[in-house]
Amino acid sequence: MDGVIVNRKVLVADAIDRSAVDLLEKAGFRVDLRPGISAEELESVIGGYDVLLVRGRTKVTAKVIERGVPVLKVVGRAGVGLDNVDLEAAARHGVKVLNTPESSTESVAELVIGLMIAVARKIAWCDRQVRGGRWPKSEAMGVELAGKTLGVVGYGRIGRRVAEIAYAMGMKIVAYDVIPIPEEVLAKAGAKLTSLEEVLRTADIITLHVPLTPETRHLINASKLEMMKPGAIIINASRGEVIDEEALYTALKNGRIAGAGLDVFEKEPPTGSKLLELDNVVLTPHIGAQTLEAQEAAATMLAKKVIEAFASTSS
Repeated sequence: MDGVIVNRKVLVADAIDRSAVDLLEKAGFRVDLRPGISAEELESVIGGYDVLLVRGRTKVTAKVIERGVPVLKVVGRAGVGLDNVDLEAAARHGVKVLNTPESSTESVAELVIGLMIAVARKIAWCDRQVRGGRWPKSEAMGVELAGKTLGVVGYGRIGRRVAEIAYAMGMKIVAYDVIPIPEEVLAKAGAKLTSLEEVLRTADIITLHVPLTPETRHLINASKLEMMKPGAIIINASRGEVIDEEALYTALKNGRIAGAGLDVFEKEPPTGSKLLELDNVVLTPHIGAQTLEAQEAAATMLAKKVIEAFASTSS
């Protein structure tokens, strides 16, 4: 049948939107849904599948890839980050790796703005107090975002969208990235591109949008936190290990910085973290892409990319 792919099997190892399954089955793929499959089970069955689809839970290790070849041709990640996929092993064995970085831009950007407001206005703390029978109006003094300077560390797709929303709210934008950013891109948010040190020293709020690499691990450490303005706020919805959480705890505890909004952590969930003891931190469980719209977009985009990858060799 022209345009239909046959005799190709897909293993879905994490929960993804049904739209991906529908598209793949319509294209002729046989799809097995096994969300929650254990690492041991995955290693034992992967050799029978042409495609492995995951989100962030499943670790696609070198062993998984080695057990999958020669049948395994594609690993797809519904989402942005690929730190749960052994990219070197995939390249070594000729396994194509696909992801959907464009799918969650809006949802992550909106969460970042939400965290900024929640920290600046002490929303989570006020909620806990009112539920507990208190009415701490005089203790709930916050700050406005309008007129403040937002420092965007990592001016990629999500960082740019955060900057555009913040600019529309009346904030000034300074940005840092390791790659040159075109002037027309910066102009959309009136952003000034400068050094990391200058961003840290001048911004009232810092938001992090960098991938996890050896260079970015603990990018924000004790010395970087010392550079930040007294009373500044830091937001992280990128990767937890970008911040040294021990150093962050100290800076928040002693009032060096005013607050933090964290959607990601060095260990997830952050059981036992001292950050949980602090009232000036707003914590969310890695929900940047957890919107109906983003999940459907990630699923459909990934399915279309898988179909395209096999289209030229379909029978």
